[in-house]
Amino acid sequence: MDSLAPRPVSETSVVHAGRVFDLRSDVVELGDGPVTREYLDHPGAVAVVVLDDDDRVLLLRQYRHPVRRELWEPPAGLLDVDGEDAQLAGARELAEEADLRAARWDVLVDYYTTPGGSNEALRVFLARDLAPVPDGERFAREAEELDMELRWVPLDDAVAAVLRGDVHNPSAVVGLLAASAARAAGWSTLRPADAPWPERRGG
Repeated sequence: MDSLAPRPVSETSVVHAGRVFDLRSDVVELGDGPVTREYLDHPGAVAVVVLDDDDRVLLLRQYRHPVRRELWEPPAGLLDVDGEDAQLAGARELAEEADLRAARWDVLVDYYTTPGGSNEALRVFLARDLAPVPDGERFAREAEELDMELRWVPLDDAVAAVLRGDVHNPSAVVGLLAASAARAAGWSTLRPADAPWPERRGG
C-alpha cells in the first residue's frame, strides 16, 4: 500500500495565492541535494456517483475552462469549508447540482488527482436510495453550473464510454470504474461513509 514518507523541507513559500488554491514552492531534500518543487496547494474535493434503482448513474455536463471542453462528470465540489465532514460536503453538492438527496452513502474510492503537481485528495462516494429536494429548498445555480445538462445513463453504458475514451473527467473515470468493480463484487468493497481519510489535507 502507499505509505506516508515526507522528505525534509527547508523552505516553503506561496508563489501565487489563488481564489481556490495556491501555487506553492518548496525546497525539499530528495537525497542528493535540495531541489525546488512547485505544486498546487489544494483543499481537496469530493465527488458522488449517484446510482438509482434502475442501475443508472447521474452525469452532469459542465464547462471546464482549462481544457476548453464540456465534460460529463458526477456531482462534485471542493472541501473549502474548514473541518467540513466529507460526506456532508458530498450531500451538499448532490443537493445543489442535482436537486437530490440520498439516504445511503458509502465510500467507493480515494485518490490523488495529479500527485506530480498538486496535493489535491479526492474521495468518491456512492449515493443510493434517492429522493428529490423539495422545490422550495432548491439551490439557485450560477456561473458554470447555470446551464448544466443532467443525464441518467446505465452504469454499463457509462463505463463503456470511459473505456472508449469518450469521458475524461478524472472523478467520472475513477468513480464509474470503481462503481462497476464494486457492483461486480456484490458491493463488498464499499467502505463506510465516515471511513478514515488520512490523505485529506489536514487529516
